Amino acid sequence: MKTCQKILDLLKLQGPMTAAGLAESLGLTSMGVRQHLQAMEAEGNLSFEDISEGRGRPARYWKLTDAAQNQFGDRHSELTLRLIDSVKVIFGDAGMDALISHREAASEQAYLERMAGVSTLAGRLEQLAAIRTEEGYMATVANEGDVWWLYENHCPICAAASSCQNFCRSELMLFRRLLGEGVTVERSEHIVEGARRCAYRITAAIAD
Repeated sequence: MKTCQKILDLLKLQGPMTAAGLAESLGLTSMGVRQHLQAMEAEGNLSFEDISEGRGRPARYWKLTDAAQNQFGDRHSELTLRLIDSVKVIFGDAGMDALISHREAASEQAYLERMAGVSTLAGRLEQLAAIRTEEGYMATVANEGDVWWLYENHCPICAAASSCQNFCRSELMLFRRLLGEGVTVERSEHIVEGARRCAYRITAAIAD
């Protein structure tokens, strides 16, 4: 994988980073990374913000521009939007809801087959993240005490989700069923609302 793509992926996963932080993560020199950053800025894929962190010079944090999102892709977005419009025109909102429900049911069956035999919440989350990453969502899992987080750093169906947010509602309901009874799943960050990623806060009820 080329260095520029690695930088894009890191910024997509981690959010804004300094050249030094990128260099450490990539095993490169800061000077070498800065050359790539400047070239990517000239291409319109990166911008930066200088942030004061106490004494000394402000730290320069590099981040993705809106144009950079095209580097990650949205699966056949133009065709998808046309199909959504056609379904709404021909079958109405009820037809669109039926299509989304069918997609949700098919996904649930496929996910359950992959998650069979995994009984712990941690294990099910890791498996879910792996599946979602294969589908292009760049998913990761984090744990903070009694709280788990599922992060999706990219949305490969963003155009469809923006056009019809029932796709997002459907995915939230799917996650709740997959993770089982006694588990609460809430979305706290949402790409289609302008967030950098989708974040799901997950907690499990504590038995008496």
